[in-house]
Amino acid sequence: MQTVFLTGIWPPDVGGPATHGPDFAEFLVGRGHAVRVVTMGDDEPSVRPCPVEVVSRARAFPVRYAEVALRGARAARRADVVYATATYAAASFASVVAHRPLVAKLVSDPAYERAVRYRLCSDTLEAFQAASGAAVTALKRARTLALRRARAIVVPSAYLAEIARGWGLDPGRVLVLANPAPAPAEVVPEELEPRTIAFVGRLTPQKDLGTAIEAVGRVPGARLVLVGDGPERERLERLARDQDGRVTFLGPRPRAEALRVLAGADAAVLSSAWENLPHAAVEALSVGTPVVSTAVGGVPEVVEDGVNGLLVPAGAPDALAAALARVLDEPGLRDRLAAGARASVERLSRDAIYGRLERILLEAAG
Repeated sequence: MQTVFLTGIWPPDVGGPATHGPDFAEFLVGRGHAVRVVTMGDDEPSVRPCPVEVVSRARAFPVRYAEVALRGARAARRADVVYATATYAAASFASVVAHRPLVAKLVSDPAYERAVRYRLCSDTLEAFQAASGAAVTALKRARTLALRRARAIVVPSAYLAEIARGWGLDPGRVLVLANPAPAPAEVVPEELEPRTIAFVGRLTPQKDLGTAIEAVGRVPGARLVLVGDGPERERLERLARDQDGRVTFLGPRPRAEALRVLAGADAAVLSSAWENLPHAAVEALSVGTPVVSTAVGGVPEVVEDGVNGLLVPAGAPDALAAALARVLDEPGLRDRLAAGARASVERLSRDAIYGRLERILLEAAG
């Protein structure tokens, strides 16, 4: 099988899709398939398990997006299937022009993300589904039109799958397939200071890391390390100046190093305002680190309160601080949660998840 893979980010970019892209491409290549990636980036790709074409982000967005679509269409003519984890309209165009089937991995509601970015909406993801107005309606129609062509739409959480089925898509084509857990045996924990909490991911408004910084500041002796980069970094660094050096920004790290940081931390934190099913939660659990998270989106599908982590309401620094303090100070709690962490993601092995995704692509390709 020859696959053209369209994605919006690729290492050295950070985030869930940037983790998934090279990992799944490497899996497919190892199974004897051919893969060609078309993506956008600021730099040359730092990981190349297959040929990777990068369209520079220095170009205006309409120009670079059109270039992704055109390059995707050219590559798709020599492929069996188009696979997209973002840039869904470009992938749909490539699929139509090349007369090739499309499979999409849906990691968010792209209409909602654009509405928030363009300041058309300040609601929650759930409330946005009922939002109206000319601009919002146009974004929703464009999203659904791009996805409607897909033979299969793979969604990591039942939460987002239920939302997506409300967009007028064929419900039978919306398939729930969680993000895979990395192999824990490969991870040697980073040596971190005692009482360290770790965050891994993109520094974006969605992650609401101001709440995490505020919460850690309320826990005596606690420290926070953040692995990743993103548009919120400057603002968050300003907030962290009031924390007496207890917040450290490590910047983007390769996945192997990020896993070492998670393995060395007392807990991982997710303070997100909304989520699908973040890779960081699965990764932390896979290395035996409890997760303290807001109970949003698909997070409760993998983080079970009192079993492998603790769940708190979104936007509540007091509740998040109290949960972090429990993990650090309550006798035996951290050990009990850590004991439940690895076992909770055993069903999400890389071979099992990617094997099913491979079958979905093969079935779409006929």
